[in-house]
Amino acid sequence: MHRNKFYYDDTLSMLVKDIVFTLRDFFPNVDVDKVKVVVCRDCRSKAVARIYMLPSVLRFALGLEPIYVIEVIEGNFFALSESNRVKVLLHELLHIPKSFSGGLRPHGKYVNNLTVEKLYHEYIKRKGAELT
Repeated sequence: MHRNKFYYDDTLSMLVKDIVFTLRDFFPNVDVDKVKVVVCRDCRSKAVARIYMLPSVLRFALGLEPIYVIEVIEGNFFALSESNRVKVLLHELLHIPKSFSGGLRPHGKYVNNLTVEKLYHEYIKRKGAELT
């Protein structure tokens, strides 16, 4: 029997919402209801996670507003510690531009390890707990 390669993970969706709400001043325009998290099982990618946006031509044709999908690679992502999972999700969220326009920011000035570490430490400080 064929099983679906993708599935939703409510725990990850709630974690993304928590990150965005906790760091609201860093993600002021992120509409968490338009950021979906899916898990890819049986993927052979070396990536841990990726973010996609729905192309503008499809949004126009379907009459949709910007939508983002964070795909986490099951075997790679869940092998990480809880703290590294948060860092990966922070990294993917940083790709979403402040305008929430449907585009993606490239790696570089804003999407980089230094920014991820800074936001991670701010997240932990605001949550009042260290992750494992």
